[in-house]
Amino acid sequence: MTGDELVRIQIRDDQDVFAMRKLGREVAESVGLEVQDQIRVATALSEIGRELVEAGTDASVAFRLERDALLVAVDFSAKTDFRPSDGVTLAGRLVDLIELDTAEGRISMVKRLPQGRKPRLSAEEIRARLAETAPTTALDELRRQNRELAETLEEVLQLNTELQETNQGVLALYNQLSEELEETNRGVVALYAELDEKSAQLRAASDAKNRFWATVSHELRTPLNSIIGLVRLLVGPGGDPLVTEQLHQINLIGSSAETLLSLVSELLDMAKAEAGRLDPQPSVVDLVALAERLRMTLHPTTGSDGVTLTVEVSRAPQEMLVDEVMLTRILRNLLSNGLKFTERGEVRLEASLDAATHDLVFTVTDTGIGVPEEHLERVFEEFFQVPGPIQVRSKGTGLGLPYARRLAEALGGALHLTSVAGSGTTAVLRLPYRHDGALVAGRVLVVDDDEEFRAAVRRMLTGFATHIDEASNGLSALEMMRENPPDIALVDLLMPRLDGTALVLRMSDDERLRQVPVIVVTAATARQAPDGAHMMISKQALRRDTLLEAIGSALGHVDG
Repeated sequence: MTGDELVRIQIRDDQDVFAMRKLGREVAESVGLEVQDQIRVATALSEIGRELVEAGTDASVAFRLERDALLVAVDFSAKTDFRPSDGVTLAGRLVDLIELDTAEGRISMVKRLPQGRKPRLSAEEIRARLAETAPTTALDELRRQNRELAETLEEVLQLNTELQETNQGVLALYNQLSEELEETNRGVVALYAELDEKSAQLRAASDAKNRFWATVSHELRTPLNSIIGLVRLLVGPGGDPLVTEQLHQINLIGSSAETLLSLVSELLDMAKAEAGRLDPQPSVVDLVALAERLRMTLHPTTGSDGVTLTVEVSRAPQEMLVDEVMLTRILRNLLSNGLKFTERGEVRLEASLDAATHDLVFTVTDTGIGVPEEHLERVFEEFFQVPGPIQVRSKGTGLGLPYARRLAEALGGALHLTSVAGSGTTAVLRLPYRHDGALVAGRVLVVDDDEEFRAAVRRMLTGFATHIDEASNGLSALEMMRENPPDIALVDLLMPRLDGTALVLRMSDDERLRQVPVIVVTAATARQAPDGAHMMISKQALRRDTLLEAIGSALGHVDG
């Protein structure tokens, strides 16, 4: 043991033990230990000294000072039959480190100084101070111990009082917080009730609007078709000759009726789209023939020799699997808009295959008036029309582009516009390229409590799966799978009633469902994929190509 020796004392009897205890406390105080640590050092020495005296073993105790610790060495004869017991164990709890070496006859103890604190006195000053310390009697030491115990008891009583006051404050605060929380909960419940009521009102208003559109559209179609038919009879061959003014007036009636019929048809289709009833019916479509039909149909509507309608689809595959009616309506709408707002120049339709995303890209460009940047997204709002003088010459309904985007989404694609005011507009329609034999799955079950997400997945899988079933929770999914097992299941993790992890576990316990591959599609990407799932992909990064690749991989894994 290193360090400057401060003092040494011999231990032979009880009187020496009391003296050692007092000396230990004096040394501890001199080196800068706190009061509680002074008492711990004195008590540890007293316990060890008591055992030495009871065993009849003479010993010496040396105190040494290091830079950051007080070192105490108790030396006794190794030839004695001293076997430390409870005293040494208790001393070990009171100091930072204690070592026992019976072969050498030494007990070493270490009590570290408070962090960052240096001894108040040097070793020489401590030795001088200890030399002046008067000897003590057992009675004096006992009195001192009693005073220390009384002071400690007073501190404990004070701490208990403070603890009771703290507990009372905590209890009062808890009661206050409980009341505030209860009041907040009542407010949240009331807010939820109000939101539910508002949601019900919005749903009712939306249903009423759709019913109104459908009813009006249905009721107006018959008389409008009758008017158009009568106009054709009047102006067609076999009718009575009409003077020029009469012919002009009747043609105006027919033109207005056709415009109104087009508006009614768009309203009905918009109602179907909002109700989620636009179910594509894919078939193999000849793109060259479709483009040529559009060119022939729309060319007369230019109304000016200054506008050229060009169709170029030679860079695209000749066929694709798509709903022909929906695709035709989208392209006709885009081309009609281009012709309507272009006075001179060209309206052009091009189609090509994007090898990177495996999308078929239809691009409609015109050299018309363009759309200001601030209105590029607003044109997809129902009934919105870009303000400007062009509206005086060419009026629209404001439903064409919103309807075209809904059709594009129903086909699993997207429709976007880019434009510069005065320099024309470019409309880009991207659709997943599908051809005959492109199906990657038979029956797919989408299990998710988010209705909008299920609809998005349905659009992505349209044409790639023969059947697409939906379930809003795990229990419903189990019932559907037991009745008609799917080829693959897309499962969310966070769902009511039965979550995705429990669903996969139930499937693994069923011999029939155990063979169904599972892809976890969830926002909770921090979780581990449940045992039995083929893979896990994130909702946030979900794209059609990644989803189809995952399905193909899962089915290939099962087949292999």
